[in-house]
Amino acid sequence: MKKTILLAPALLASTIGLSACADNYAVEGGLAGAAAGAGIAAVTGADIQTYALAGAAAGGLAGYFVDKNDDCDGYNNNRYLDDDCFGTSGYPADPRY
Repeated sequence: MKKTILLAPALLASTIGLSACADNYAVEGGLAGAAAGAGIAAVTGADIQTYALAGAAAGGLAGYFVDKNDDCDGYNNNRYLDDDCFGTSGYPADPRY
Protein backbone atom coordinates (compact mmCIF):
# COMPACT_ATOMS: atom_id res chain seq x y z
CA MET A 1 0.00 0.00 0.00
CA LYS A 2 2.83 2.45 0.79
CA LYS A 3 4.39 1.91 -2.65
CA THR A 4 1.27 3.07 -4.44
CA ILE A 5 0.88 6.16 -2.25
CA LEU A 6 4.48 7.22 -2.95
CA LEU A 7 3.91 7.00 -6.72
CA ALA A 8 1.94 10.25 -6.94
CA PRO A 9 4.62 12.57 -5.48
CA ALA A 10 7.26 10.95 -7.67
CA LEU A 11 5.21 11.60 -10.81
CA LEU A 12 4.48 15.15 -9.73
CA ALA A 13 8.16 15.87 -9.08
CA SER A 14 9.05 14.66 -12.57
CA THR A 15 7.06 17.52 -14.15
CA ILE A 16 9.37 20.23 -12.80
CA GLY A 17 12.16 19.63 -15.31
CA LEU A 18 9.85 19.91 -18.33
CA SER A 19 8.55 23.41 -17.65
CA ALA A 20 10.23 25.17 -20.60
CA CYS A 21 9.89 22.66 -23.44
CA ALA A 22 6.93 23.96 -25.44
CA ASP A 23 4.71 26.97 -26.04
CA ASN A 24 1.92 25.48 -23.92
CA TYR A 25 1.53 23.28 -20.85
CA ALA A 26 0.28 20.07 -22.49
CA VAL A 27 3.16 17.90 -21.23
CA GLU A 28 3.15 19.37 -17.76
CA GLY A 29 -0.64 19.14 -17.55
CA GLY A 30 -0.54 15.50 -18.62
CA LEU A 31 2.06 14.58 -16.04
CA ALA A 32 0.36 16.51 -13.27
CA GLY A 33 -2.97 14.94 -14.21
CA ALA A 34 -1.43 11.46 -14.15
CA ALA A 35 0.07 12.14 -10.74
CA ALA A 36 -3.23 13.45 -9.39
CA GLY A 37 -5.14 10.51 -10.83
CA ALA A 38 -2.68 8.00 -9.38
CA GLY A 39 -2.82 9.74 -6.02
CA ILE A 40 -6.61 9.67 -5.92
CA ALA A 41 -6.64 6.01 -6.91
CA ALA A 42 -4.07 5.15 -4.24
CA VAL A 43 -6.11 6.84 -1.53
CA THR A 44 -9.46 5.41 -2.62
CA GLY A 45 -8.17 1.94 -3.48
CA ALA A 46 -9.22 2.18 -7.13
CA ASP A 47 -7.26 1.04 -10.19
CA ILE A 48 -4.17 3.28 -10.32
CA GLN A 49 -3.47 2.74 -14.01
CA THR A 50 -6.97 3.74 -15.10
CA TYR A 51 -7.05 6.84 -12.93
CA ALA A 52 -3.55 7.88 -14.02
CA LEU A 53 -4.47 7.56 -17.70
CA ALA A 54 -7.69 9.50 -17.24
CA GLY A 55 -5.86 12.21 -15.29
CA ALA A 56 -3.13 12.43 -17.92
CA ALA A 57 -5.69 12.86 -20.69
CA ALA A 58 -7.61 15.55 -18.83
CA GLY A 59 -4.46 17.40 -17.74
CA GLY A 60 -2.88 17.26 -21.18
CA LEU A 61 -6.01 18.59 -22.82
CA ALA A 62 -6.33 21.41 -20.31
CA GLY A 63 -2.64 22.31 -20.58
CA TYR A 64 -2.76 22.40 -24.38
CA PHE A 65 -4.97 25.49 -24.28
CA VAL A 66 -2.78 27.45 -21.83
CA ASP A 67 -0.17 29.69 -23.49
CA LYS A 68 3.07 29.85 -21.50
CA ASN A 69 4.63 33.11 -22.50
CA ASP A 70 1.83 35.33 -23.91
CA ASP A 71 4.23 36.33 -26.71
CA CYS A 72 3.81 36.00 -30.44
CA ASP A 73 5.24 32.59 -31.34
CA GLY A 74 4.33 32.80 -35.06
CA TYR A 75 2.97 29.85 -36.99
CA ASN A 76 3.22 26.30 -35.68
CA ASN A 77 3.89 23.14 -37.73
CA ASN A 78 0.22 22.93 -38.74
CA ARG A 79 0.30 26.53 -40.05
CA TYR A 80 -1.91 27.84 -37.24
CA LEU A 81 -1.07 31.33 -36.05
CA ASP A 82 -0.51 31.93 -32.34
CA ASP A 83 -3.38 34.01 -30.91
CA ASP A 84 -0.89 36.55 -29.55
CA CYS A 85 0.29 37.41 -33.10
CA PHE A 86 -2.99 38.68 -34.55
CA GLY A 87 -2.79 42.38 -35.35
CA THR A 88 0.94 42.70 -34.65
CA SER A 89 3.44 43.87 -37.26
CA GLY A 90 3.67 41.38 -40.13
CA TYR A 91 0.62 39.33 -39.15
CA PRO A 92 -3.05 39.62 -40.20
CA ALA A 93 -5.86 41.03 -38.09
CA ASP A 94 -7.87 38.57 -36.03
CA PRO A 95 -10.58 37.13 -38.35
CA ARG A 96 -12.73 36.01 -35.42
CA TYR A 97 -13.81 39.60 -34.68
